[in-house]
Amino acid sequence: MGISSDNVHGFVLAVSSSIFIGSSFIIKKKGLKKAGTTGTRAGSGGYSYLYEPWWWAGMITMIVGEIANFAAYAFAPAILVTPLGALSIIFSAVLAHFILQEKLHIFGMLGCALCVVGSVSIVLHAPHERTIHSVKELWHLATQPGFLVYGGIVLVVVGVLIFKFVPTHGNSHLIVYVGICSAMGSITVMSVKALGIALKLSFSGHNQFVYYQTWIFTVVVIFTCLLQINYLNKALDTFNTAVISPVYYVMFTTLTIVASIIMFKDWDSQNTSQIVTELCGFVTILSGTFLLHKTKDMGDSPSSDSPVFTNQNTNQNSSC
Repeated sequence: MGISSDNVHGFVLAVSSSIFIGSSFIIKKKGLKKAGTTGTRAGSGGYSYLYEPWWWAGMITMIVGEIANFAAYAFAPAILVTPLGALSIIFSAVLAHFILQEKLHIFGMLGCALCVVGSVSIVLHAPHERTIHSVKELWHLATQPGFLVYGGIVLVVVGVLIFKFVPTHGNSHLIVYVGICSAMGSITVMSVKALGIALKLSFSGHNQFVYYQTWIFTVVVIFTCLLQINYLNKALDTFNTAVISPVYYVMFTTLTIVASIIMFKDWDSQNTSQIVTELCGFVTILSGTFLLHKTKDMGDSPSSDSPVFTNQNTNQNSSC
């Protein structure tokens, strides 16, 4: 099965999105660190970062990336667009090394490479975009029993994490903040895709904003995005960026693909070989992110293994 023109458009937009979003992690964290020196840190419930220009620069960069991502979902299925977020891991990890001094070792580079290989495998075997003629069709898909059950489970899990685990384990367990962002993110993507398709149909002459369903999708996008931003800020201010990016990517991608398979039934048009190849690609991505996670502390303590990027001036000075 060849790659359709819509999938190509989605691919280009998704890659552009990853570059902007990966960079935004670093810019926002730089702003959070500066804000934390003059006020209450975001990880402690503070909002002093709202007065920090670096944070707003990162926010604008992320918005640009999300707009590109938004457009990508209007052209291509989530199972193609979402895995390309692996590129943001590479950009954020490399930039974190140079800007935030969060060391990236050889195993981190290998993990990044595995993420890219897995993403390419998924992209080459991704299904074609489902043809949608009206937002009413999207509403019908979103109100099917399977997706309603999934949405209910997400709301319950997020509620438990926010009200029970955030106060006691938020600052010590990365999975709490990232779990909230990832679970709500899967709902966000489904709503963003619905809204993107509605916009695309409207621009082609078939106004979809006369239907109340379009506005419901819009409200869901706004609410879930604000929730994600809040808890992502807490995660960035509390934990190492090189760890947040891959873990968030794995959880977000997994849940988004599950949500897309349930709502849009992406695998109905594919054979067993294509599905197995996509799963193998995803396992490769998981392996890469696991490797990044297991080696996250290598740059924080002396080790016989040299980091991928070394400060030559420091090495020269230490030998004098």
